[in-house]
Amino acid sequence: MTITLNGKSITVTSPISLFTLKQQYRPEAEIMIVNGYQLHEDRLIQPDDIIHFIQKGILPPKDELESMLAARHTPQIYQLLKQSKVAIAGLGGLGSQIAMMLARTGVGHLFLVDFDIVEPSNLNRQCYAISHLGMYKTQALKSQIEQVNPFVCVTCENTYVTSENLKTLFQGYQVVCEAFDNPVCKAELVNGILEHFPDCAIVAASGMAGYESSNLIRTKRIFGNLYLCGDNVHEAKPGQGLMAPRVSICAAHQANMVIRLLLGEQEA
Repeated sequence: MTITLNGKSITVTSPISLFTLKQQYRPEAEIMIVNGYQLHEDRLIQPDDIIHFIQKGILPPKDELESMLAARHTPQIYQLLKQSKVAIAGLGGLGSQIAMMLARTGVGHLFLVDFDIVEPSNLNRQCYAISHLGMYKTQALKSQIEQVNPFVCVTCENTYVTSENLKTLFQGYQVVCEAFDNPVCKAELVNGILEHFPDCAIVAASGMAGYESSNLIRTKRIFGNLYLCGDNVHEAKPGQGLMAPRVSICAAHQANMVIRLLLGEQEA
C-alpha cells in the first residue's frame, strides 16, 4: 500500500504497524504524527496515511522541512493554503501578529504594507524585538517569517496607503487584512477595497484596547465580503491604551477568519 512518510510517497507491505515502520525508517525519532495528530501508542498503518517521524532538536533536510512544518495541520490544508495570496495593511500590534500566524499556518504569499519603522513603544504588543529597532517594519517582519517558514513568499511595500495607491497595491489578492491604528485610514482602506475589488474579502478590526473581557471580542460578517473583528467599542484613547493580550486575541480572530475564507468558509 502507498502512504506518505515525511513528505514522500512510499510503498510499504501490509499489514505493518506504526512502531515497526518507525523502527525501519526512523528509529531515532521521538515524535510520531499520523494524519495531523501526535500518537504515542502503536496502531496498524492504513492506505494513504500521512505520517511524520520527527527527531527533536534536529534540523531536517530541506526536502523534509516543509512537510514537517505542516505535520500537525489537518491533512491537505497546507497544500490548499500554499496557493493563497493575502495582503496585510499595517504591521503594528494586529498586522505583525496576523502575518506571523498566517506564515505559521502556511499561507503561500504574504504582501506586507507599512511605511513605519520599529520604535521602543511598539515592543509592548507587536512582533518585534530590540534588535529590530530602527528597521522598517516590513523588513523586520519578513526576516522573522523567513526564520519560521522559509517556504512563504513574502513581498513588501514601504509606503503609506492612500485612496489612490490602494487600487494598485492590492490588486490580485484574495483577502486584505486592515490593521491600521487610525480610524480615518481604516475607513479609507475598507471603502476602497469594497469599491475597487468586489471579489476580494476584507477583514478589518475595531475595538481591542485596554483589558476588558476577552469574550467581548467577536468576528462578525458585516455584509458581503466585509468582516469585522473586535468588540467595536473599546478603541485606544487617553487612559485606555493598547495592550498585548486583547490585541493578540483580535489579531487571532482576524487570522482565523482569513484562513476560513481561503478554505471556502464565508460565515464568521
